[in-house]
Amino acid sequence: MAMINVHCMQVEPHREMTVEEFKAWLRGFDANHDERISRDELKEALASLRKWFAWWKARQGIKKADSNHDNQIDLRNMDEIEKLVNYAQQRLHMKINRE
Repeated sequence: MAMINVHCMQVEPHREMTVEEFKAWLRGFDANHDERISRDELKEALASLRKWFAWWKARQGIKKADSNHDNQIDLRNMDEIEKLVNYAQQRLHMKINRE
């Protein structure tokens, strides 16, 4: 399981987490609490992991996962979450367990 400190929004990306933990971590960056993650919010999440070029990776993540092209990831939309999980696993080398 990943080490998640919801108050500080720190995740150790080399540790495994569940999809629910991944979503909970993302919710910590949902500044306006609308259950959607914007590109800027995703950029902040990736920057917290000290990912290089977080702005570009956030742009790519939104591009890959945004099904309805509103430039946001809806945390209630399992299709968008699944696509973002795939992106995080393949491009960001995060370990996310689907069980």
